[in-house]
Amino acid sequence: MSAMSNNWSRRSLFRAAAGMAAAGTLAACGGNNGRGGSGGSGDALVQYFHAYGEAGTEQAIKRYAKAYKDANVTTQWITGNTFEQKLFAALLTKNAPDVFEFHPQIQLIKSGQVADLTDIIEPVKDDFNPADIQSHTVDGKIYGVRMIDDPQFFFYRPSVFEKAKIEVPQTLEELIEAADKLTTSKVKGAFLGNDITTVQNPLIWSAGADTLTADNKPAFNTDAVADGLKQLRGLFTSGNLLLDAPTDWWDPSAFTQGLTSIQWCGMWAMPAMIKALGDDIGIFPFPKVGSAGKQSVTNGGWSMFVNAKGENVEAAKEYVKWLWIDQKEYQEDWALSYGFHIPPRTSIAQSATKLKTGLPAEGVKLFNEFGHFDNIGWTQAMIAAVNDVMANSVRKDGDPKAQLAAAEKKVDAELTKLFG
Repeated sequence: MSAMSNNWSRRSLFRAAAGMAAAGTLAACGGNNGRGGSGGSGDALVQYFHAYGEAGTEQAIKRYAKAYKDANVTTQWITGNTFEQKLFAALLTKNAPDVFEFHPQIQLIKSGQVADLTDIIEPVKDDFNPADIQSHTVDGKIYGVRMIDDPQFFFYRPSVFEKAKIEVPQTLEELIEAADKLTTSKVKGAFLGNDITTVQNPLIWSAGADTLTADNKPAFNTDAVADGLKQLRGLFTSGNLLLDAPTDWWDPSAFTQGLTSIQWCGMWAMPAMIKALGDDIGIFPFPKVGSAGKQSVTNGGWSMFVNAKGENVEAAKEYVKWLWIDQKEYQEDWALSYGFHIPPRTSIAQSATKLKTGLPAEGVKLFNEFGHFDNIGWTQAMIAAVNDVMANSVRKDGDPKAQLAAAEKKVDAELTKLFG
């Protein structure tokens, strides 16, 4: 599952309201919250999901909920491009969901919005990818249960590379050269998303830097990152980059329909790509930037959280435990039947036959070797600051070092608010 509907990017928009909502700036939303009316017994629980793009996802989530006998679980399957606004507005009202999906965000913890789930996760903690546990942990307490891990990389067609006598790019310079060689009157060499912000973290990581240090200090303002931004500016102005595609980077259409020869996308899109192009598909990480850099793979993904301010916190925790800890069959189904994702449970990942061979196996390999996980302290305000760097230095030709310095100042201010 791409975690997208057909007309919006959940990964970018979903985070956009998080900081505002945690500060209470979104207006409350009214309407039916879905409680009651379904004839079940026990506690009435509501869970929020956005409308995933892949067929069968809504039916799967509702089927899991129906199988739960200790509460009447109603699913709000929210379509359109305003899921995050509706979610965070609802969290400020009596219509708030008991359970919802999101990314780890420290504001939600500091505001007391999400419940501590350590007690339900601790018994199986060793069966989760340690990085997933770390990305949900604050002061030794675990908030949120990871459902899926979503690695992202560049997709290409080996036959096209072979015909053009192009090797798989190992450096950003080589990627830019490949895009130039592959661009024709009808096909652009590469697609990095319509606003290019989806590759800002990989650019930082591949330049040997990071968003934050282990002790929560800005770590992205380096000469290597600035050089990488200059190179992206060159690619942006070269005419070799696909811009304003009909669908954004998370949808494989630009690649499968031949609009671009190289596309940044996620592992979830592999089944659709394979259906369209067969086995003529390869992947590679974001390439090395500068002499001290290293290739990188973004690990996205989604987690379940319990509303700590809800009326049925314990019942909600029991439901989350039942579905996302106890029911391994459902967890595997969710990760592998509607697109390809890596199960965060090691035991499930190791037995997932769909990930053992071919392109999915290569995705797992790159994920294990080059993957970077969510940093719970990297907030929306910080993301927005680096978004501005991409806009001003890549799209508008601002000085990268000056833009990075401005972003660092904003990030510093946010870190002071959060950590003192």
